[in-house]
Amino acid sequence: MVNSIFKSFLFAGSLLVVASCNQNKKAQGDASDSSKTAITVNNHDDIKFNGDTSTTGMVAIPGGAFMMGGDNDQADKDEYPKHKVTVDGFYMDEHEVTNAQFQKFIDATGYLTTAEQKPDWEQLKAQLPPGTPKPDESQLVAASLVFTPPNHPVDLNNYSQWWSWVPGADWKHPEGPKSNIKGKENYPVVHVSWDDAMAYCKWSGKRLPTEAEWEYAARGGMKDKIYPWGDENVALGKPKANSWDGPFPNANSGRDGFKDLAPVKQFAPNGYKLYDMAGNVWEWCADWYRNDYYETVNKPEGVKNPQGPADSYDPDEPYTPKKVARGGSYMCNDSYCSGYRAARRMKSSNDSGLSNMGFRCVK
Repeated sequence: MVNSIFKSFLFAGSLLVVASCNQNKKAQGDASDSSKTAITVNNHDDIKFNGDTSTTGMVAIPGGAFMMGGDNDQADKDEYPKHKVTVDGFYMDEHEVTNAQFQKFIDATGYLTTAEQKPDWEQLKAQLPPGTPKPDESQLVAASLVFTPPNHPVDLNNYSQWWSWVPGADWKHPEGPKSNIKGKENYPVVHVSWDDAMAYCKWSGKRLPTEAEWEYAARGGMKDKIYPWGDENVALGKPKANSWDGPFPNANSGRDGFKDLAPVKQFAPNGYKLYDMAGNVWEWCADWYRNDYYETVNKPEGVKNPQGPADSYDPDEPYTPKKVARGGSYMCNDSYCSGYRAARRMKSSNDSGLSNMGFRCVK
């Protein structure tokens, strides 16, 4: 998704970059960063395990089999065919990684996230069609995508109408350089790329869930239900997730109690006692994304512990390798993406970050 936004900006000649490239230069940050040696996304070898082998804050997910894939007529083509999958048991974080948890990682390592560093055009252009012109250097700056909702209805095919490339936006400054996360320690960390999430996992002695593990956990032990809570539509009954209530992207009623990000654990957990497996923020998974992957693992006997495809392919953006994200965000509703469905797949380049993307870990 992020690279789609980038291209719409680039080819329109307006905003030219998104947080979708590896980077190698330290950005201007808080004073607290000045005494630390930056660890860039290209230098994960410098990150050491913190030694914590406990499962505090995690939930034991029993192994089992399930049918993976689309459950209703909202399902996209890449959610089919529905196929049998078996996974071994694992532990999963009960909620997304929070700002407070991510801060401990930063304090321990001095790591700089993708959004805090200047984009490298040589790496960025490899994800774009041949011949794409280089943007002006003044626009290749440390920045990230920030949700900036319009006050009127817009064409839902044009992402640039509700996303802005904001210099200085990052996990500590989610709306831009004048914002901060004070008082939001218990909110999910955002503006983190897949690379950033992997760095955190290495430090914490955990890993990202496979796409199969994520969907199995999201279903909470239920069979063929649309959502982590069952089949009741997200807009009916008691609020069940932080999602978009009203016409997207210009009018959110806040029916569920929130108009943007929410702290973790504000809604009832699913059957495995996992919180926020639908809505609030998208969550990175370990797997590469291929639109046709389910066709390759659809076997009568099923498949056990699938690790995803060996490579990535998205026909909409064939030059851009992508990783899977799951769970939807506060920006999802039925008119736009229905991302809170247990089977819904999203994808973005591994070096993308934006204001509704986070993660949780497993081990």
